[in-house]
Amino acid sequence: MAPTEILAQQHFNSICSVLKDMPVCVKLLTGSSKGKQRKEVLNMCEDGSLHILIGTHAVIEDKVQFKNLGFAVIDEQHKFGVAQRAQLWKKNSIPPHVLVMTATPIPRTLALTAYGDLDYSVLDELPPGRQPVVTLHRSESNRPQVMDFVKEEIAKGRQAYIVYPLIEESSKVDYENLQKGYEEVKSFFPEPKYWISMVHGRQDAATKETNMQRFVKADTQIMVSTTVIEVGVNVPNASVMVIESAEKFGLSQLHQLRGRVGRGAEKSFCILLTGPKISNDARERLKIMTATNDGFKIAEKDLEIRGPGNIEGTQQSGVLNFRLANIVHDKAMLEAARAAAEEILETDPELEKEVNFPVKSWLRQQKGKTTWSKIS
Repeated sequence: MAPTEILAQQHFNSICSVLKDMPVCVKLLTGSSKGKQRKEVLNMCEDGSLHILIGTHAVIEDKVQFKNLGFAVIDEQHKFGVAQRAQLWKKNSIPPHVLVMTATPIPRTLALTAYGDLDYSVLDELPPGRQPVVTLHRSESNRPQVMDFVKEEIAKGRQAYIVYPLIEESSKVDYENLQKGYEEVKSFFPEPKYWISMVHGRQDAATKETNMQRFVKADTQIMVSTTVIEVGVNVPNASVMVIESAEKFGLSQLHQLRGRVGRGAEKSFCILLTGPKISNDARERLKIMTATNDGFKIAEKDLEIRGPGNIEGTQQSGVLNFRLANIVHDKAMLEAARAAAEEILETDPELEKEVNFPVKSWLRQQKGKTTWSKIS
């Protein structure tokens, strides 16, 4: 399950090419899968003749019934709500194994890692031949220099992204800002010397795909877009990203966006442009972005700024209901508590000793509620 059609399609293509000589049946299911094709996929899911289903949120709809779902992979898990991930659990009488993947662990996941509900693996090295992205913070007054730098990179044959914040896809103001930004970019980069693609959430899928493909094939040198490009776009030749009004983005989003450059062998740059007045929180976020490329360090910092969400509930960040403990600073104590809990499970699994009665009564009160905390 992937959050966007672009990404689901990419997974589908790459998995098909890897498995092309094997007797494995792979299908794609997204919001734009139409009648007959959709029906065929649903039938194959139900009778078990389909081995691998790749798709967007469409795969968790009630109509999608699996004969025997054994393994679910959720890519870019920070894009899905807790309850959405929970729906995959209900797809089989024996819940499937679940693997969640993300480049930016959300604070709640981090908290769970500290609690030991998840086993986790860290891929902390770049693929061979890639260089770390250089991140710089510049303010509005440096715009001409930033645009000149983009021109230099394009002169070397590279491509660039310019990203605008769209808080709400539907918000008229944001949409106008994007249009205004597009015109401004055009004034810095006049045609026919430069060609520009524009991608945003209001375009229909076909227009979006055409504009995306023009950039992928290098027919355009600049992509002006909203955060729709945050996941799943792979253009190794793009070496510069300029993020407009960077103070309006959250840490995980900035980190995700930055991941769109630095995918080839060339040195890549991410430039965070901000207005003259920014809040202290925003300044902290920009500081950590320019200091590190490590997703875990960024999530740790996010955890400090936003708090870890509610382990038993569905809130993904915010304040935990601890009275004194701090999940970031009291890591050693957390680990000791976890070891103590494991010991109780070993020595008194039924909680029959008097000393464990309080735990038992608390667990009884929880019985029958959805175990949100189980859902990664």
